Amino acid sequence: MEAADEERPLLNRHRRPAQTQDESSSYTSDGTVDIYRQPALKQSTGNWRACFFILGAEFSECMCFFAVAKNLVTYLTTVLHESNVDAARNVSTWIGSCFLTPVIGAFLADSYWGRYTTIAVFLSVYIVGMLIMTSSAALPFLLPRSSDESGGVHPAAVYLGLYLVALGTGGIKPCAAALGADQFDGADPMERVAKGSFFNWYYFSINIGSLLAATLLVWVQDNIGWTVGFGIPTVLIGFGLAVFVAGGRIYRYKPLGRGGSPLARVFQVVVAATRNCRLELPDDSSALHENDRAERTGQFTFFDKAAIVLPSSEKKGPWRLCTVSQVEELKTLLRMSPVWASLLIFFAVTAQMSSTLIEQGMAMDKRVGAFVVPPASLSTFDVISVLVWVPIYDAVLVPLARRVTGEDRGFTQLQRIGVGLALSAAGMAYAALIETRRLAAPATSMSIMWQAPCYFVLGAAEVFASIGMLEFFYDQSPGSMKSLGAALALLAIAGGNYLNSVLLGAVASTTGWIADNLDQGHLDYFFWFMAALSVLNLLQFVYCSTRYKSIDQH
Repeated sequence: MEAADEERPLLNRHRRPAQTQDESSSYTSDGTVDIYRQPALKQSTGNWRACFFILGAEFSECMCFFAVAKNLVTYLTTVLHESNVDAARNVSTWIGSCFLTPVIGAFLADSYWGRYTTIAVFLSVYIVGMLIMTSSAALPFLLPRSSDESGGVHPAAVYLGLYLVALGTGGIKPCAAALGADQFDGADPMERVAKGSFFNWYYFSINIGSLLAATLLVWVQDNIGWTVGFGIPTVLIGFGLAVFVAGGRIYRYKPLGRGGSPLARVFQVVVAATRNCRLELPDDSSALHENDRAERTGQFTFFDKAAIVLPSSEKKGPWRLCTVSQVEELKTLLRMSPVWASLLIFFAVTAQMSSTLIEQGMAMDKRVGAFVVPPASLSTFDVISVLVWVPIYDAVLVPLARRVTGEDRGFTQLQRIGVGLALSAAGMAYAALIETRRLAAPATSMSIMWQAPCYFVLGAAEVFASIGMLEFFYDQSPGSMKSLGAALALLAIAGGNYLNSVLLGAVASTTGWIADNLDQGHLDYFFWFMAALSVLNLLQFVYCSTRYKSIDQH
């Protein structure tokens, strides 16, 4: 049924009389439809009037997410009485899960529900998770009476709430920006310009949400209480859902694609090539299935066997015979895999901002004048760094680099990522030097503000590597796999956090570097270890990037 291929808004739908030919210029030209599943009228749907609702929902989700993530290690160590290693590892695992679940959300949005319904459903799951966390902090009978009893109902409720939040955010991260971009008609020159502006404000809303969470909400959690500290973002995310659904009648919706899931297309090539592994590739590549629709490359030729045309007597199907264009899509992903692997170490480094750097701050003097600064609030400098470096990059660095490199963007995407990897190594080296100095100083006498430059350097690293990563995976992914390219970027963040959990566990089990009392350990050795890994990772990245051929070079 044709209706099944279109987004299904939660609001009731009614039929609208079809427009006449004279009215066609008043409607969008990119195939979007309105709440009634009729061609979208420009004057009453989409554009900025719709984006304000989407940005409002995204701001509330980001502020809620960072209100939990920024101070979670403190909650786990002080309320659930987890060790420093366990808390840091659990935080990294949870954050990794938050960037793994978008694969679920993207799959449901692209294949079944559409972006609007996916966001609304997963926002509801998000709210349930936050309600559970707030209730677990508020109900006295759930609180452990001592650290020996922390394995009871309270930790179970907290982790249930946390992973419902992780599931909820998985339907929002991959869909909100795309739904916002859907509100602008790509065939309209003015709306096409406005679409670029939307992404700027989308990125701005994420960072403002992070900034407010790291300052106001973290302060509330540390000074007023966790019940209020979790309750405020719970109310906020509920308000975000209400705002988002309220805009349902003016959104533009794009019909779902009929080309099948990109993940299924990739797996079909792998399965078909494996089944045909005993067959020989023809000398004439034009004999491959639908070879005229894509240019065949000479790398990873094993997967070309998926496009070998079988004798007519054999059973055929998408899991036995694939087109050359499908094979080339998989090859493109394989060519990008070394870059993706390099980003795992980078995001393992940035994961220290929500784990070991906070634990380091808890062992320092948190007084700044008349104020007591929560360790998690130091991540504010990371956000400020991003907000400062983005305009500097666009207005200063790009024009200067353009004169040297001749590139329109100043730096190539791989050069930009490389700069970010180098800065991440510098950030870890600085953190190691600070920890060495802290251990040599009297207990809690070193000011926590010594951490600020580390956060600022890591923020600059994110501007280069994270944004460069998004551009790289979007541009280099085949046209039919742009959403999968975005999912790969999010998976790199998840993989980095999971890698950090593994590294913390390995270091804790083999060394005494990360002790419950940091004064009795050597956290500086761990930071030097991460700095050394970052340098080796940078060298590997430089080697691979000099041999990488972009999709335009094939």
